[in-house]
Amino acid sequence: MHPPHTELDFSLKQAFGPLLALLNDPAVTDIFVNGSAGVWVDRGSGAVRVEGIEMDARVQRKIAVDLIAAGGRHLDEMNPCVDVRLVGGIRVHAVLEPISTEGSLISVRIPRARHRSFVSLVSSGLCDEVTAKWLLALVRSRKNVLISGPTGSGKTTLLAAMMGTVSSNERILTVEDVAELQIDHPHVIGLEARQSNIEGVGEITMERLVRESLRMRPDRIVLGECRGPELRILLSALNTGHDGGAGTVHASSLADVPARLEALGASAGMSTDELARQAVSAIDAVVALKQHGTGREIEAVGRLGLGSNGSLVAHELTVEKLSFEDYGLRREH
Repeated sequence: MHPPHTELDFSLKQAFGPLLALLNDPAVTDIFVNGSAGVWVDRGSGAVRVEGIEMDARVQRKIAVDLIAAGGRHLDEMNPCVDVRLVGGIRVHAVLEPISTEGSLISVRIPRARHRSFVSLVSSGLCDEVTAKWLLALVRSRKNVLISGPTGSGKTTLLAAMMGTVSSNERILTVEDVAELQIDHPHVIGLEARQSNIEGVGEITMERLVRESLRMRPDRIVLGECRGPELRILLSALNTGHDGGAGTVHASSLADVPARLEALGASAGMSTDELARQAVSAIDAVVALKQHGTGREIEAVGRLGLGSNGSLVAHELTVEKLSFEDYGLRREH
């Protein structure tokens, strides 16, 4: 794959300024401008300080404003926090003073791994062979899967790889806040949310997009990340015949998934009991990812259940006890 900056026109390259050189490093997935704290990058094992790139406050602010403008939005004192997507799927988020106490803050997410196959992820240490076969069986059997993990753990990459194994005659419809999914499949339709313009109009929410997706005859609905009220509509869809769906949720561990879903359910006006019943019925399996020094791997797999008080809980499944049969799956040798 060519470096992302080869897809940028001259004006956008100028907007990146001294940060442009970092885009040429194929290992860099994130660039951070932390105001007075300098420039940092993540090459897959955590953020480290970059030496040799010095920018004063004026230059940092100009880069932030120019990058946001390149994405069609405006960054100023009235709109000090803005997120945009640039050509090639590059995401930029910027925050200005006084919201930021350190000066101009810029976060750049660079999509390096496109169309990574499920096989290549497993080969790179994602999981053991039994777990890999179990995951593929979930997809083939049209089970609904939720992938969890902290930021940078590879949730989107794994989701895309798993959906890439779906039969070519199925229609996959993705719904994302900011389009990131790169699914290697012949029939993928994508919907992307839209923020309101400077006048405060024109917003298209994730909740609305999930509702719209149900009218587009999808064979599988894939939600890039559950972040808010759209969870109610998604769970309802998965409980009423739209099986084979998948999505991600930000949670530090498998045990943290119930609390995260409860928080999202509350934003959708769902009671704890309602959320628990809907989630247990709709989500067949949860895959929890983690990031470590040499890459990303599956930390745990499990399923949701109801606790003694009716609350949502997560039960971990060990490799030795992966319940193929309980899921109606066939264990292939």
